[in-house]
Amino acid sequence: MPGKFEIKTGKNGKTHFNLKAANSKVILTSEKYETRRACENGIASVRKNSQVDARFDRKTAKDGSPYFVLKAANGEIIGKSEMYRTKRSMENGIASVKKNAPDAAVVDAK
Repeated sequence: MPGKFEIKTGKNGKTHFNLKAANSKVILTSEKYETRRACENGIASVRKNSQVDARFDRKTAKDGSPYFVLKAANGEIIGKSEMYRTKRSMENGIASVKKNAPDAAVVDAK
């Protein structure tokens, strides 16, 4: 089964998405959006920008954990990864976003 974008709507009405790999593991989480339309635009941006390696900003948290953020062409952050134990596992996460984002289905979270 391919990856999927799962849209969640919070109690406050704001939406966000998680990009999940085929194994259902979350590989990218978006910011909170005011509307579903804005959230869907965020997904479209991930599809496009995930194919440009330079849009992945590789970072290190205060505790030394590697993670990444995906940015749009204008520098705006579209999504953020989980914290990884190693740089290699972070690079695997980036590869997974690149692989899954273009064709991932969009579904509502259950």
